[in-house]
Amino acid sequence: MKPIVVDASVAAKWFFPEEQSKLALRLLDGKRRLLAPDLFHVEFGNIAWKYYRRDLLSADEITEIVRQFQLLPVEIHASESFVPLAVELAMTTGRTVYDSLYLTLAIEHDAVFMTADERFSNAIKTSPFARYVRLLE
Repeated sequence: MKPIVVDASVAAKWFFPEEQSKLALRLLDGKRRLLAPDLFHVEFGNIAWKYYRRDLLSADEITEIVRQFQLLPVEIHASESFVPLAVELAMTTGRTVYDSLYLTLAIEHDAVFMTADERFSNAIKTSPFARYVRLLE
């Protein structure tokens, strides 16, 4: 089974009740090797902060969620070495360097990049990189 690169849009569904949360939770079954660039933590932290800013969860709840997030069985990879290719992919696909870091990690590890970001998935559908990206659905 190929490794799966997950982004913060998928991780958010592990902790916050959103559409497709049940599908996302299946990725945590222990049967899959999950990967993410180190940006994963920052992006998830920003999502958690948004829940706090919108008064959807308390500071204590967010603190606990972030603590639990850091215990996830996701291999974190330093993004430094992936930045040059991510910039190249961003210029080629018109997507952000942030999103392209996940795609780069998938390419480098011959993995599948699982995302809940429909705009990203749609933008990549017709590119040479489409085989690496799967929309969580």
